[in-house]
Amino acid sequence: MTTSTRSSASKNQGNNSAGGAAPPASEAEPGSKHKVDEEGAPSPEAKRAKKEPQQKTIEETIGDKEETKNEQSPKEEDNAQESAAKGTPPATENKKQHNGGQGEGGAIEPHEAPESIPTSIVEKGIIYFFFRGRVGIDEPSEVSEVARSYIILRPIANDAKLVSGGTIGDAGNSRLCAIPKKVLPQSGKDRWISFVEKTGASFQQLKDEFLTSNDYVTKTAGTRHSPAATPIGEGVYAITSTGRESHLVYFLTLPEKLGEVQREIGLKEKGSFIISTRNPQYPAPKNAQLPKGPEYPKEILDEFRSLRWSPTQPKHLDHVNTQFLLVGESSGVDKALEPQKKDQEQGKDEPAEELERLEEADAERMKDLSSDDASRIFADLQAQAGEYPKLQTTF
Repeated sequence: MTTSTRSSASKNQGNNSAGGAAPPASEAEPGSKHKVDEEGAPSPEAKRAKKEPQQKTIEETIGDKEETKNEQSPKEEDNAQESAAKGTPPATENKKQHNGGQGEGGAIEPHEAPESIPTSIVEKGIIYFFFRGRVGIDEPSEVSEVARSYIILRPIANDAKLVSGGTIGDAGNSRLCAIPKKVLPQSGKDRWISFVEKTGASFQQLKDEFLTSNDYVTKTAGTRHSPAATPIGEGVYAITSTGRESHLVYFLTLPEKLGEVQREIGLKEKGSFIISTRNPQYPAPKNAQLPKGPEYPKEILDEFRSLRWSPTQPKHLDHVNTQFLLVGESSGVDKALEPQKKDQEQGKDEPAEELERLEEADAERMKDLSSDDASRIFADLQAQAGEYPKLQTTF
């Protein structure tokens, strides 16, 4: 096994800040039948959601009631309506969401030995971590002043590798996921229901509809200011399948050393979560309901069978309003990157080796982009760093 150039992960402090959707009380393993709603509920018949002309954003549905009630900006409303009007194409029909295309940029090349890639890695790519301060707070001084945290996943092809000398490129296949709990789950007791807010997004869409700040007028409080999204980390990720469970595992590239903000939010140098997708054919928990569910094709709905939760597959995350459960793994990344017996028999690389190579290549290419972390992240997202906050490491 190759040795990672990064140091071991710092021990993180758990954080149970209030806000967002409460985790289910059941301690059953994700991938089995989670008891999120009432026990004994009969298995519903698979039905496709009907398209509606408008769709509420996550901020409208599960955000801080004091800030979002009657206060959504016109810009956010226009974006939500435009997205709903266009509709979300089925994952099987959107090639950009699956081919991991490199788009513009010289950082992606064919893998030297694609046959050696472990089958347990079902998706890999670049991951970005952001948070947004509460309305009127551009620079949060503590976690309580954070509205919510976000994860951006930018997949690349499984048979590709990263090289230095360029940005990741925009393939129009990025996903924006919202973490209503503000912080990341740290242990098996932390079970956060999170949401896919945007799919198949270009970097231009992320700039226009997520990264920027905006001022808007409300009937009750006058002009309000929604701050820009603040970067707090970047790295590489993999969605792995270990049989009964799926895992979202990441190796952080930036910042090189964890700061106070990263520790408080729950970031680690190497971290992982068990990740499971909620079956929309069952009622959602009352405190995690959305006005409209994901528009899964019948193929995906049938795969849930009678399970309330199923191990997450990348195609689940290609649908707006997918609800997924993040369960903390305090034991580290070993379980998420456990090699499969079949892969070992075939002489394939271990998952940890593949992710370590990806991390080392990402660290090298990010150094080439700029002299400071924030500029590197925004350059990778094809944005001007001067228009956005610096990467925050201290409160």
